[in-house]
Amino acid sequence: MKRSEINAIMRAADVFIRKSGFMLPPFAYWTPDDWRMRGPECAEIVTNRLGWDVTDFGLGDFARSGLFLFTIRNGNLCDPAGKPYAEKLLIVDEGQLTPLHFHWKKMEDIINRGGGTLAVRLYAATPDEQCDALHPVEVSLDGVRCTIGPGGVVRLRPGESITLPPYLYHEFWGEGGRVLVGEVSSVNDDTTDNRFYQPVGRFPAIEEDEPPRYLLCNDYERYYQTQV
Repeated sequence: MKRSEINAIMRAADVFIRKSGFMLPPFAYWTPDDWRMRGPECAEIVTNRLGWDVTDFGLGDFARSGLFLFTIRNGNLCDPAGKPYAEKLLIVDEGQLTPLHFHWKKMEDIINRGGGTLAVRLYAATPDEQCDALHPVEVSLDGVRCTIGPGGVVRLRPGESITLPPYLYHEFWGEGGRVLVGEVSSVNDDTTDNRFYQPVGRFPAIEEDEPPRYLLCNDYERYYQTQV
């Protein structure tokens, strides 16, 4: 992805988030120069990869297959005595697909916070991590247990949510407009805990055609010099 594209996505996301009545934490708006002056007091943000996250999954077409995320809080799998939870804000555009995947460790609630409808397709994982096309899955929709056929689609309207346990394949996209999505989960680790059904890249390669507006969570090491 070009940095100019990422910057434009950030600007549009910030407007949509504010219009939705949600506010990002102060560190969201620290510039690269701000980060160069930060010290060890900010180590948690860097170590636990809080902040902006924009990906096209290495497929080169963000509008068709991409995702905007902002990690608000997160623990660390290397620190079992620390926070055991994470929270993210996502924006899913109409028809924009997040590819089929599951997590080995993370359990998550996906919540439609407003906008359009979030469509979520589900498959159980087989022991060899393929999609189980034969057996239904049982999930919790806002505390109500429901059985969904293999490959079935759950549609979440604003205010509705689904609980996704480990080893449950899911892909999702927006319908009827842009969707503001909340994610509340156990500790999140995007470097080791994503099993995509088809090989994709979790973080994009970036062409630096202009300076960063704000840093992505995978930019910190280039600007934040304090050892963590």
